[in-house]
Amino acid sequence: MQTHQLIAHPSHPPLEVSGIEARLRSDDPNWLRIRWRIDGVGALILPKIGTKARADGLWQTTCFELFVRPQDGGAYSEWNLSPSRRWNAYDFDSYREGMRERDVAREPDGQLHAGSSFVLFDAAIPRGALPRLPADVAITAVLEEEGGIKSYWSIVHPEGKPDFHHTACFAATIPATDAP
Repeated sequence: MQTHQLIAHPSHPPLEVSGIEARLRSDDPNWLRIRWRIDGVGALILPKIGTKARADGLWQTTCFELFVRPQDGGAYSEWNLSPSRRWNAYDFDSYREGMRERDVAREPDGQLHAGSSFVLFDAAIPRGALPRLPADVAITAVLEEEGGIKSYWSIVHPEGKPDFHHTACFAATIPATDAP
């Protein structure tokens, strides 16, 4: 299991959120599992839970994201996972080029667990839906808080505006195999 501290983009600080920790677990032969723990959630806006389905524009409110780029190429996939149970996956041929929905035979799953001062979001992505491994990954989140305040979280941020597609954000790795 890998644990990563996400940091807010300096140009978009959060209102009350004090930190995000992401745990990536790749030892399951069927699922890639990610847990985001958000602390300081008093003003966090969470979308209403609904039916699991594909949807666009999930990043416009609280959304958890994973970008996966095989180590032998420039093409990558983007996974958007909402606490609402909505999700989407896209493929890109190169940096922000050739965007199209990723063909996925089995849907990812996401579960929200709320405490008084923290929220856990557990996601599972079918390993068969992922690009080739080993892969570099960007583990990210967009958080919306009261008043429309949005913060953008990643392990690393490039200079300038928030850009999770930037190569600098691909700061973690999923090995080809990860024995327990």
